[in-house]
Amino acid sequence: MAKIDILLPVKNGVDFLAESLDSVRAQTFGDWRLLVLDHGSTDGSREMAEDYHRRDPRIEVHTLPEAKGLSGLLNCGLDLADADFIVRHDADDVCFPDRFAVQLAAFAAQPDVVAIGGQADVIDAAGANIGVMSMPIGTARVAAASLFRNPIAHPTAMLRLAEVRRLGVRYGIDVLKVLPEHQRIEVPNLAEDYFLFGQLAILGKCANVPQKLIRYRWHGNNVSATRFMDQMEVSLQVSRFLARSFCTMHQLPYFDPAPFCNHGGILMDVDGRRNFDAEFAAMAAALRRGLGDSAELERELVYRKAISTRGEARLLWRFNRFRHAHTPETGEWNAVRAWLIRRFPGKRNMRVAAQPA
Repeated sequence: MAKIDILLPVKNGVDFLAESLDSVRAQTFGDWRLLVLDHGSTDGSREMAEDYHRRDPRIEVHTLPEAKGLSGLLNCGLDLADADFIVRHDADDVCFPDRFAVQLAAFAAQPDVVAIGGQADVIDAAGANIGVMSMPIGTARVAAASLFRNPIAHPTAMLRLAEVRRLGVRYGIDVLKVLPEHQRIEVPNLAEDYFLFGQLAILGKCANVPQKLIRYRWHGNNVSATRFMDQMEVSLQVSRFLARSFCTMHQLPYFDPAPFCNHGGILMDVDGRRNFDAEFAAMAAALRRGLGDSAELERELVYRKAISTRGEARLLWRFNRFRHAHTPETGEWNAVRAWLIRRFPGKRNMRVAAQPA
């Protein structure tokens, strides 16, 4: 049994698979097993992975064409795993050599945490750097952020398997089970990672390390590009589920997170309204009661306060005040910028209805 089992789902990903596999083999920590979960590839991905297996028996290939979507495929991987830790890695991404060592050290320092992610460089199809993916640090920050965005970059995640099993964690399902049946949801795809990590986060079980762990590849065929609006709709559904669950767990009045979300680097047009300061005050009070006072939480609330207006001049003024005090993370400036230029042809915008208690 290895210390780490790596779940690598692939379907027709031969273009980048070799570089992805090589980056795992180059890890400074070598006690791992890589489970290639092939979802019925027809482009040679399975054959390439089998060739790697012949050269390195730590790499196993499991052909699972009947798995139900990405959630089903990853749940098959969870069933196959028997290591102390589970790592998620994608067939088009590249690990930095010390990724596993960094995350194992973080788990040793935080014994109560179940999932740990980190930062990433963003690269294009050719491997050139085109940006960074920055994620929140600290369990309170991650917990608060999870109500408004995915708090962990899925392909950077490592999870403690014993706790995953104890909590009954699976992709796509309601693990918390605190809401009545008619308010519970399933998320089989598009935001299955957000659904999983969001639930762990509001339990205080998620963190991110400050180090860069991977090079995340953006090549235009990512789901975030091809099904953007569908993904945003599901992400909002998850945010509202998490907010309702959080408020139920802490016996707090429900607040609608929609005005304060920045999924996909956009702000949502909620019923055409321009001011949510009153809603912000209620939301902030609920988070302080549920999570306790901390500098991490206040950092998150400063940004959510900045975006509680949809008036262009006031939004920009508030964001600039925020930026003078804090370094914006991925999606924070993008969301403000996207709102300011939303009327330009071809720009994305999403209008939603407010959700009452």
